[in-house]
Amino acid sequence: MAEMDDYNAKMIKEFRSNGGVVGGGMMLVLLTTTGAKTGKQRTTPMACQVGEDGVLYVFASKAGAPSHPDWYHNLVANPRVIVEYGTETFDAIATPITGAKHDEIYARQVEALPIFGEYQTKTDRVIPVVELRRA
Repeated sequence: MAEMDDYNAKMIKEFRSNGGVVGGGMMLVLLTTTGAKTGKQRTTPMACQVGEDGVLYVFASKAGAPSHPDWYHNLVANPRVIVEYGTETFDAIATPITGAKHDEIYARQVEALPIFGEYQTKTDRVIPVVELRRA
């Protein structure tokens, strides 16, 4: 866990120091959620996808682990989040997407980043897609 925290801290620093640009060319956002139990704010870097209407989507893959990531549980409990995208910071409402829309968005993510297809094959859970719409 400490290793992942260190990795995330480096990513967050690089993101903020370089106007939202991080090596490797992957589109990232920094998502700040409020802890469901603690009430503390936590920031997590994650891959994202920009929808046709400019809405951002993130994916609760946890690299194919059997359980959802903590940040997902937090935003389900507290859907008001803070998003850092490029040089912008804004409040957003996080909404899990289901059904055909979920499948379409996730398929686009797999096409853009095939590792997301591998994540889905590693787990029995359906990896959540979350819409981040400006508040």
